[in-house]
Amino acid sequence: MRFTYVNTTQILFGKGQIGSVQSSISTQDKILVIYGGGSIKKNGVYDQIKESLKNHQWIEFSGVEANPTKETLDKAVEIVKQQNIDFILAVGGGSVIDGSKYVAAAAKYNGDGWDILTGDHQVSDATPLGAVLTLPATGSESNSGAVITKAATQAKLSFMSPYVQPKFAVMDPDVMKTLPEKQLINGIVDAWVHVCEQYLTISHGAMVQDGYAETLLRTLKTLGENFEQRDTDEWRENLMWAANQALNGLIGSGVPQDWATHLIGHELTALWGVDHARSLAIVQPSLLRNQLSLKRSKLEQMGVNVFGLKPSENLAEKTIDAIERFYHTMQVSTQLTEHGDNKQEAIDAVIAQLKQHGMNALGEHQAITLEASRQILTEAIA
Repeated sequence: MRFTYVNTTQILFGKGQIGSVQSSISTQDKILVIYGGGSIKKNGVYDQIKESLKNHQWIEFSGVEANPTKETLDKAVEIVKQQNIDFILAVGGGSVIDGSKYVAAAAKYNGDGWDILTGDHQVSDATPLGAVLTLPATGSESNSGAVITKAATQAKLSFMSPYVQPKFAVMDPDVMKTLPEKQLINGIVDAWVHVCEQYLTISHGAMVQDGYAETLLRTLKTLGENFEQRDTDEWRENLMWAANQALNGLIGSGVPQDWATHLIGHELTALWGVDHARSLAIVQPSLLRNQLSLKRSKLEQMGVNVFGLKPSENLAEKTIDAIERFYHTMQVSTQLTEHGDNKQEAIDAVIAQLKQHGMNALGEHQAITLEASRQILTEAIA
């Protein structure tokens, strides 16, 4: 192992922590509060934010989509520039927080913000930001990554920069009380695949990373299997914390990572609007079967340590089946149906997108070529 690990985000976890916002941002700062479709005005979060910022100068920007688009976010970028905003407060789930990271970085750049996603501009500064998490799933509240969609070209790309790491993250599990069941399930699936992308690679002997990854997977599995307990404090707290720990950088430090499921899944979301988490559930089982020979050892380890399966010649295959059953118990499909009737046309469309975005060799071994992606999609698309 050889790595550098730091996580600079202050976590403010627990009931009533939204009130901590007032002491986390200087009263000298002019704040832009960014949020989504307005659910925070129905569940009481907006009122708590308003109370917490009563001694601050702030304005708001709403309307960030479930898959945040450059087109919407650029409007917020202009506000930051024109209004001389000193601090951004993202109030929402991963999409709002990702979008706010784009705004924070693009506001310090004179060119087209999309250059950040294509790699034509390297972020060297950003407006400081904090997050109030309302939907646990992505871990975006305490990492430096963001995924943004350009609606005009149906492109969904990501960027990472330490400059957009949130200064603080307020995590109050009480805000989950009004979330729809579908969003809670998406949170479980999203966090599950985040862990898998950093765990289901090769055997490497990093016992702490593997052990913690397995603990997170067992936790998420228990939450999914006990979904009827979702209205309890314990259930909510454990999902919010597990989703955060799944992608705060720790379990991926010093070990190989995959992320092919995400990169292929992004195209399903960009083309057909599939929920991010559900795009992952569609791609992952087919991808694991396609890459079975390279991932057999870790799949066997997962089968024993997460699912409690007994060692056997086909343990890896049984583990993939168990993953798929886990999704099915939560009524999450593992095949794409949103594409309509023309399967071949859908496969060709995804491959074209992958090719355009340079996704010609994915996975920890760079073994998922466009042809392998085509094979994966043939199994993943109904």
